[in-house]
Amino acid sequence: MKSLWTGFLMLLFSPALHSASNIETWLDPAFIENAFIQVALRDEYSPGEKPIRKWQEPISIFVEHQVGDQALHNQLLQMHITHLAQLTGLTIEVTSSRQKANVVWVFTQEANYQQVVSQWIGKASDEELASAICKAGFKQKNGTIYSGSVVIPVDKAREYGKLVACVVEEITQVLGLPNDSDEAYPSIFNDHSPEELLSPLDVVLIALLYHPEIKAGMSESEVKPVIERVLRQFEQDGTLKNAVKTAKSAELFALVGY
Repeated sequence: MKSLWTGFLMLLFSPALHSASNIETWLDPAFIENAFIQVALRDEYSPGEKPIRKWQEPISIFVEHQVGDQALHNQLLQMHITHLAQLTGLTIEVTSSRQKANVVWVFTQEANYQQVVSQWIGKASDEELASAICKAGFKQKNGTIYSGSVVIPVDKAREYGKLVACVVEEITQVLGLPNDSDEAYPSIFNDHSPEELLSPLDVVLIALLYHPEIKAGMSESEVKPVIERVLRQFEQDGTLKNAVKTAKSAELFALVGY
C-alpha cells in the first residue's frame, strides 16, 4: 500500500490539478440544461444534433494491462467506477473474462496508441491522436449503448500530468456524455477547465442522463421539457444543493486530498 501511495503521489503532483470554481453553475437549471445538451447531444468529432445515448444494462469492464503499475491503475479505475455506479444506478464491475465484457479498457504506451485505438475504437487521424492524450468510444443502437472502449497511453498521460484525468473522463464519456464543450464549466467535459475529478456540475449531468424519465433515443426537442421537469425535481429534492458533497464523496477525491 505504501508503494502504491508513493506512486500515486508522484503521478498526481503536477501543474494541472483540480481546482474549484467560485461560480456555482450546478445550481442554475438553465445553465445545466444547456451544458447537458452540449455534452450529451453532441459529438466531439461528428457535427450535428445527436439523440440521448445511455446504457440500459450492467457494464462489465475487461482491463488489459500492456504496461506496468497494474495495481495503481486498477485502484484508480475501481475507485472511479464505484462512484459512477452510485451516480447512475448501473452495475459497473471489472471482469476477468473478455468474452463477458462489454467495455474493453487498455492501459498501453504511446508507441502502440494508434494501433490499439484502431483495434478497439476505430481508425483515427494522426492529428486527432496527437491532440487526444487518451481516447474512448462507444457503440449504440437507437440510443442504447451496448459496448465501449477506453485507451490510455500511460507514458503520454503521465508526461502531461493527466493520468487521473484520463481515467475519470474517458469512462465517464462512455456512459453517454461524449462531447467536450466550453459551455460546461467547471467540468471534465471542458478542455479549458482544470478539473481532473468529477465536478459538482458533472455529477448533476450524470444524474440527469440516468434519470429514468430521460429515455435512450430521445431527440433534443423531445428531451428538453423532460430535462426542465427533472431539474425542478432536483431543485426540490436537494440534488443540486448537495452536488458539491456528492462530488467530494468519491474515493478518488478523498485519496487525492483536494
